[in-house]
Formats: sequence, C-alpha cells, structure tokens
Amino acid sequence: MSDARTGRRTRRSWLRQVWVGLAWCGLGTLATGAAAPPTPGVPDAGSLPGARVLLLGEVHDHPEGHRQRQQFLRQQLEQGWRPALVMEMFDLDQQDALTRAQAECTEAECVIRWVGTGRWEWHHYAPLIELALRYRLPLVAGNLSRADALKVTQQGLSAALSPATLASYGLPTGLPADLLEGQRAAIDAGHCGQVPAVRLEGMVLAQVARDLEMAEALRRHAHGGAVLIAGNGHVRRDLGVPRWLALRGVSTTEVHGFLEVDVSAGQGPAGRSASAAPAYDVIHRLTPHPRPDPCAGLVLPVRPAS
Repeated sequence: MSDARTGRRTRRSWLRQVWVGLAWCGLGTLATGAAAPPTPGVPDAGSLPGARVLLLGEVHDHPEGHRQRQQFLRQQLEQGWRPALVMEMFDLDQQDALTRAQAECTEAECVIRWVGTGRWEWHHYAPLIELALRYRLPLVAGNLSRADALKVTQQGLSAALSPATLASYGLPTGLPADLLEGQRAAIDAGHCGQVPAVRLEGMVLAQVARDLEMAEALRRHAHGGAVLIAGNGHVRRDLGVPRWLALRGVSTTEVHGFLEVDVSAGQGPAGRSASAAPAYDVIHRLTPHPRPDPCAGLVLPVRPAS
C-alpha cells in the first residue's frame, strides 16, 4: 500500500476517533437524579399561551429528566394536541425507514429494532415513541447523519445544506459573530476543553447544520404543531434552533430546558451561577447524581501529520 493511501486512511481513522469522542463527551452530562424545586421567576410548564412549536431539551443520559419530559408531553396529548414529533435521535436519511416502521409497528421496540442505531440509549426514548404510536403522531427525523456532519466539519455548511436553504437563513454572508462565539464557547466547554483549535470551527459548523435541519423539520410541520426532542444545547433560544425558526417567521415557540442544578452548592441551572432563563422559557431543574467526572483522564487524539 502506498504512503499516500496509508496517510489518507490514517487521517480518516483520526477524524472518526475525534468525531466519536467529541460527540459523546458533549451530547449531555451523564447523570441521574430527582427533580429539584421549580426555578423562581420561570413560568410553570405549559403556561405560555399559543405555542405551536414546543422544544424540549434533555441531558441525554438523565433518567429523571426523560421521565419528566415524557410526562409533560403526555399531558399535552391528553388535552387533544396532535403535533409531529421531531427527534434528534433519528437521522434525515432514515426518514423513509422511519415512516415505514411507524406504519408497520404497534410498539416502540419494533420501531427501534427497525430504525434505531447504537448511538443512543433507546430505553430513554421508547416511551416517547410509544406516545407517537398511541396518538398517531408523525415521527420525523431531525438530525444529520454522522457522515454528513463530518463532511460539514471539513467542507462547510454547503456540504449538507442546499444554497436555497442557506439563503433562506441569511447564511451566505456567514455566521453572526455572537452566535459563532457562543457556539465556540459552548462546544469547547461541553467537550471538556479539549477540542483541538484546528477542529473547533468545524465542530461549530456541524452544530449549526444540525440546528438548521431541525429548524427546517419543525417549520415544515408548524402549521399542525410540532415538538422537538433534542439536547439542551440545540433548543437554546440564543444559540440553537429557536433562533433560526424566528428568522423564518415561526415565532410561536415554547422552549423547555431540562438542566442539572446543584442546589447545595448554590449553583444556577446546569451548574452555572448566572440564570439560564434567557436561553429557555421554562426550566426543569434536575438534581445531579454523584458520578465520576466524565472529563477526568480524557485525552483526545491529536491530528496526525499530513
């Protein structure tokens, strides 16, 4: 095998290692716990009138947060609401299979066997899929595939998004400075401060591409109501999907963050002293469960020489 081919394989392998490592480090803090008291000054769940698009965040591996969110959504459905259910857990290229699975399956485990991948802990999401089957809610894929996200990190937003889509969000002129800086800080912090500087810009673009695709899915279904199930970072008003929806005239949104709070340490939502209220309309506070530091001992691979 030539040195050139060996080098290309090494670079591809390195990119896969970085992508997988960074993705799982930043998808959500690994935690469990019980609900903490409501955040003062934040509206009760469901108190914002007229919302046609509901964005429900998560700490991906927090069982109590998943339980609270499923319970909240079930209450909305019991009142007669029938939105589309857009899920970060399904990739866009899985939509045809997802639609077929929903038509054929009568239980969540069937859908998961048909469409689910190993990237997610599906026992957290099975109750939501059960709700979709019971109430006949369209299941909508909202995420870029890992392959397309990797292309975006290397080639930019146009690697996955059409010129028309980019133009509709005003992106041929580049990302707004505040969004770029906010995403850089959030991604670096969420990945244990170990994102190589040469990769950070690409990681920001991949996050933005995901947000744009989720915004497009919600926009297409907003006329009949839509719910987004995604990580807390994706549903933030200041940096995530709601910001893009507003640019397309979808303003009747309600954003819920399910955030870890260490009350004993006097921390605000998600371990910050400052309020997270500007990013979320409703904050569901979750008590962190004691666990090993996910960043302890983590050393991300360094890009090999060309």
